[in-house]
Amino acid sequence: MTATQRILLGLALGAAAGIALAHWTPDAAVRVADAVQPLGKLWLGALQMTVVPLVLSLVVVGANTATDAAASGRIARRAIVVFLLLLALGAAVAAMAAPELFMLFPRSESLRTALGTATGHLAAAAPIGWSDWLAGIVPTNAIMAAAQSAMLPLVVFAMFLGFALTRIAPERRALAVEFFGAIADAMIVVVRWVLLLAPFGVFALILSVCARAGLQMLGALGAYVLVECIVYLMVTALMLVVARVWGREPFVRFATAIAPAQAVAASTQSSLASLPAMIESADRRLGYPTAVTSLVLPMAVSLFRLTSPVQYIVSSCFIAWALGIDLGAAQLAAGAALAVVISLGSVGLPGQVTFIATNVPVAQAMGLPVGPLGLMLAVDTLPDTLATLGNVTADLAATSVVAAQSSRDKA
Repeated sequence: MTATQRILLGLALGAAAGIALAHWTPDAAVRVADAVQPLGKLWLGALQMTVVPLVLSLVVVGANTATDAAASGRIARRAIVVFLLLLALGAAVAAMAAPELFMLFPRSESLRTALGTATGHLAAAAPIGWSDWLAGIVPTNAIMAAAQSAMLPLVVFAMFLGFALTRIAPERRALAVEFFGAIADAMIVVVRWVLLLAPFGVFALILSVCARAGLQMLGALGAYVLVECIVYLMVTALMLVVARVWGREPFVRFATAIAPAQAVAASTQSSLASLPAMIESADRRLGYPTAVTSLVLPMAVSLFRLTSPVQYIVSSCFIAWALGIDLGAAQLAAGAALAVVISLGSVGLPGQVTFIATNVPVAQAMGLPVGPLGLMLAVDTLPDTLATLGNVTADLAATSVVAAQSSRDKA
């Protein structure tokens, strides 16, 4: 049985136990929920303890990786710019669409109370305005920002540090990047250890919620998966528009050419496994120069994952909806900006490690409690097929844009 299957089993067993208790013995259900919820909170705390050093290290290493890639020539620099613009576009679409989609589902006061109690609804930051958001971007004390889990200023500091390392002597830079890479690797090991207990942690969390809220928690998780799938399909369709408008590719020609790569993506759920099919689509079916496809597509697989910031934003919007928190424009902007930066450093991490390391800082930057993420971890793998489909489509759309710009330079 895979790790994902074990977590889903823990979710199913905990939900069944909680619903049965709530139905047959409501008083006993509350007592059982009170008894098991500290175990779930303990597991959540263990997951959160690695986030600050892991995110700091990933951003520093990611900044150096992107700089090295951009230094390899004009095509590479252009590809990096296209990746950033498309990531920002995807995050913006998610930030606009996800809150509206969640509002189509009725909020439940009993679910809000049960979820907040079971997961530790820590006091969320007060809604922030634009002036406060701008003033808080740059930390006055990076160590204090880390201690307070103020993720947006911490990431800004990490970006400055990462790019500053590219300006020092190569041998000293290599030592520093190696150090941060080692810290990230060590934190990933710790997260994997904690995830070994995920079936038990998820069992305790879902039992304590369902014992108080019944089937409403399962309905909420279903809404989360549905909205995530809808937004994935929205940004995937948007990439066809990008290829048409920016890459100057006719809809039918582009959609037909990338269909084999999309089929591989849907069947393997891996962008890396889809790389040969993407290269074949770009080279043979679309006729892009080999100099472009042989550089841009491997870079895209290594650095560019369109659906990552989308997922971070959707998960945060779900937490806000489930707990009855209204998100302002400044909070959504902060989350979207941080999601773009973090997504560049997190490509290549194992799926469940990525979920914790990336969703926690985005939710915190938006002033949201992160406790519900422990339950969302159990179901987030369900839309993986659509996520990979979106990533592969975006990789080929980005390649079309770079190819069009490169041909314009030669004209």
